[in-house]
Amino acid sequence: MLFFTLSTLIAVAMFILGSALDPDTRFGYEGLLMPLFFAGCCVLPSLVTYSRRELKRREWILREALQFLLTEGVILALAFALPGIDSSRPAVVLGIAGSVLVIYLLVFLLSWAANSAEARKTNRELLAFQRLHGADEA
Repeated sequence: MLFFTLSTLIAVAMFILGSALDPDTRFGYEGLLMPLFFAGCCVLPSLVTYSRRELKRREWILREALQFLLTEGVILALAFALPGIDSSRPAVVLGIAGSVLVIYLLVFLLSWAANSAEARKTNRELLAFQRLHGADEA
């Protein structure tokens, strides 16, 4: 889910930034692959949040912050490395950095909403299971 959410949000951000900062530029078909490429690069920093055990709150916060900083760094490094992005303009660099922040927060909120819905469903099922089996024992 993360990759597809990122791809969609990156495509929207590219449209908004491109329309605002460089409206005369046109892409060829290879431009269609750029959101997929950027999304793939954004998924890699998420590896720092993996753990075999449940993380303490402080550890989780530190790993999330590290993931954000790595994601921001990867995207900005790509922006400076790719010839099609005019990274010499401060507005472009700030727009990219701001877009990464907004996309990161949106993905975080969407993931939280999906996980919360799944937790509520699991809790309802567990409560129904307990009621069913609790009635058998009484």
